[in-house]
Amino acid sequence: LSWHRRSLNTRIVQQPPVILSSQRLLSTTPDNKEPSGVFDRLFGLKSCEASPDFKNRWLMVVPAFLTQMSIGSTYAWSLMGDAITREIGFVAPVAADWSLTDASLPLSLVFVVLGSSAAVLGPWQNAVGARKALFCSSIAFGGGLLLGAVGIHYHMLPLVYLGYGVLGGAGLGLGYTPPIQTLIQWFPDKKGLASGMAIAGFGSGALAFTPLAQQLMKHFAVMPEYLGPTKEFQLQTLDGKLFAEVNGRAVEVVEALSADIARLPYDLAEGLYIVGSGSTGAAEALAVLGGAYFAIILGSALTLKKPHSSFVPEGFNPVPTTDSKGGAAIVPVDVSMPEAIRSPQFHLLGLTFTCTAMGGLGIFSVAKPMMSEVFSGSLPALVTSSFAAQYILMLSMANLGGRLGWAAVSDVIGRRKTFALFTLASVPLYLSLPYHITSVVEQGSSLPLFAFIGSTIACISFMGGTYAILPAYESDLYGSKNVGPTHGVMMIYSAAAALLGPNMLLYLRRMSEHTAIENLLTTVSPEKFLQTFGAPIDQASDLVAAKTVTIAKLLAISPPGTLDPTPHLYDSTMYSMAGLMVIASLAHANVTPYVPKEVIVEAAAAKIEDSSKR
Repeated sequence: LSWHRRSLNTRIVQQPPVILSSQRLLSTTPDNKEPSGVFDRLFGLKSCEASPDFKNRWLMVVPAFLTQMSIGSTYAWSLMGDAITREIGFVAPVAADWSLTDASLPLSLVFVVLGSSAAVLGPWQNAVGARKALFCSSIAFGGGLLLGAVGIHYHMLPLVYLGYGVLGGAGLGLGYTPPIQTLIQWFPDKKGLASGMAIAGFGSGALAFTPLAQQLMKHFAVMPEYLGPTKEFQLQTLDGKLFAEVNGRAVEVVEALSADIARLPYDLAEGLYIVGSGSTGAAEALAVLGGAYFAIILGSALTLKKPHSSFVPEGFNPVPTTDSKGGAAIVPVDVSMPEAIRSPQFHLLGLTFTCTAMGGLGIFSVAKPMMSEVFSGSLPALVTSSFAAQYILMLSMANLGGRLGWAAVSDVIGRRKTFALFTLASVPLYLSLPYHITSVVEQGSSLPLFAFIGSTIACISFMGGTYAILPAYESDLYGSKNVGPTHGVMMIYSAAAALLGPNMLLYLRRMSEHTAIENLLTTVSPEKFLQTFGAPIDQASDLVAAKTVTIAKLLAISPPGTLDPTPHLYDSTMYSMAGLMVIASLAHANVTPYVPKEVIVEAAAAKIEDSSKR
């Protein structure tokens, strides 16, 4: 037998492995060319490596965390998305306003572009180093938010998609993996904790974004012009829009009911408001935050460094893992990205990732409006606009806690068991959500509400843990050196989750809403409909499309005792999420340790040679 080995990605040993410098396994060869020019000295490949004397690896957590926190602000998009669905109507959506589906799409675009750009640019990031990648990230992400703000200000939806979704998503792709790979290089003895600390910043982004965005929007908001109570005006509809006669001329107006006012953070009166006379302040708030995030990511780019090639953590002794049959030890070394993505384990893990992330991203995309729609009618004194915003903070804390807590747990019980817990426990949690909603409606009690919140918090913590642990899981399977580009390709599955999760949730909600409106129309008197909306009931479809007719307004003219269908708009979504987690659990059950064919052949040859000697 020939023992001339090809470049193997895994080495089988019968004796404990020789302890090598961690960076011989974890880092690329530094560029020996001396930097020329200011930019090269600040952001060149040489600047990305620490000096041999620098040993304080915990300091590197700060720039890594701040970068992830900045780009992780996207998790709070539902706060901004809720505002821009009524940018023109202010108190309630009108015909010119964007739908909830339109306003939620930027979040999907961000994660789609994140996954695709991380996959495409992963090798380039490895080649140029973390600093140059983060420099480009600061420009793309900060510039994307500024461009998105311009789109909101001029009410140009394609510009919002291009700025926040595409350019901002590219900023995420450029800034997502470099901090993760750098911390894994600094913490080869605590890979789960390292990736958890980095990605915890991503999960905490909404914690900073939500209160800042709320305060900025309140500061820049312009209150709409109030006309007075609805009964004081003669109303008519034209092309589905509502008009009132003011000083002898027809003015487009929007009617604010008590349910609409309850969802706003302002003290406004019920009645009619002139369309287009106010502003939510969303554009100005997004612009300010874009500038702030640009500065934070740029500052992190100037301070983040990987360890010197001679760095070995004190007491670090890499322990070989055993194969699935408990036989020879397998020490993962330098599995290339192309080989890793060709393995079935990679795609099974990706499918698990997609299904787990779809549920969490779906909830995040509509968190604020969902909380208001589902519970404000049953518990109006408790579930206010402020409470719905606090719900986003609760989910963000769960996302952060899951990334830190589950990452630490995975270092103790292993990545495989942790993922199994995520997938199996999520099924009953999602199935329980419609039951909690029904209990709130029937009992009028806050206890089922907090059970609902607790269940969604657990699901979000599992999603956060999945994002945090995944790079370490890939490192366990394929080695640490190429975890950056390998994880970049894995982010394509995150892109799929971002595209499918929120859109599936919103599609199912939209179908439920249409069914609910059709059912309510059968209970409404045609005379009352004509009196209220100034149009016959056979034109209801046009009025629904123009947002003049809503569930709340139909309930106001429905017979007493008519049940509000709004709390159950998301029931079908929750059942679908439970089904996705069943698929995730089945996919993950088939993820086994990765062993290249060359290793299997070599092990068989060694066994034959050993038998011949006996």
